[in-house]
Amino acid sequence: MDLIKAETRKSAFAARKAVFRTGRDAAAQDALRAALAEHADAPLSGYLPIRTEIDPVPVMASHRGPVGVPVIPGAAQPLLFHLWSPEAELIDGPFGAKVPADGVAMTPRVLIVPMLAFDARGYRLGYGGGFYDRTLQKLRAAGPVTALGFAFDAQEIPEVPIDAYDQRLDGVVTESGLRLFA
Repeated sequence: MDLIKAETRKSAFAARKAVFRTGRDAAAQDALRAALAEHADAPLSGYLPIRTEIDPVPVMASHRGPVGVPVIPGAAQPLLFHLWSPEAELIDGPFGAKVPADGVAMTPRVLIVPMLAFDARGYRLGYGGGFYDRTLQKLRAAGPVTALGFAFDAQEIPEVPIDAYDQRLDGVVTESGLRLFA
């Protein structure tokens, strides 16, 4: 399975890179803003984009409720979340991601989840650390959580290879809008 996921990641990186900075971000951000309207005051986790990830920061900046970003505490552990604002001082975190310098913890109930690829079943392919899968499992055990992938349409693949620990998303937002999964 690891080899299949590695090959899928390689092609997914290429597909995402091909549409990065081609003008699709604004439509995707509008769709994300609309998808989050019913969660306007909920604690939200977004992410600060790396590589060719689609950028949720304008939507995060306009969210009415508290906003956090993920922090990787270590290998094979669930993510932590620290409060973020557009004015927050950022420092270098693991894997090239920036994190808030003050490190104030928060617990999201809605998550904007980055990815390399997704499928029509609601599964996503990440970078391979399992951080979001562990995190979603932990958060869902504590109460209702909404996990929305954020991607370009071009990142959809016929089937994401999955293992027993992979967590499904509740929906995916692309430049074409929100797709919910049953």
